[in-house]
Amino acid sequence: QVQLVESGGQLVQTGGSLELSCSMSGGVFNWYVMGWFRQAPGQNREFVAAINRNGGDTNYGDSVKGRFTISRDNAKNTVYLQMIDLKPEDTAVYYCAAHQALVPSTSYLSYDFWGQGTQVTVSS
Repeated sequence: QVQLVESGGQLVQTGGSLELSCSMSGGVFNWYVMGWFRQAPGQNREFVAAINRNGGDTNYGDSVKGRFTISRDNAKNTVYLQMIDLKPEDTAVYYCAAHQALVPSTSYLSYDFWGQGTQVTVSS
């Protein structure tokens, strides 16, 4: 059974940087498009970033474009989200997700497996 575990969420000041990671077990990591989504309390799940199987194709949500970078290390079965210039509106639980496909998707409905989430809080 595929499992995803996120880590790296913490409290950070506005303008700061943070890197999240997500590791897969129980599956063949390079069979999956990987994505990051986030959800604040009472709000809908929001697309953050996605990356294709070999890391050559990435997509970003408009709110994070230019500030966040998604990457993956298939040898480590891990996907990363590097975040810079963090803003209070980035505060959310960040979820890693896996999608058994060739092309990244911006829709959470496309993803087959999800991690438990990691809390990112950006103080103002």
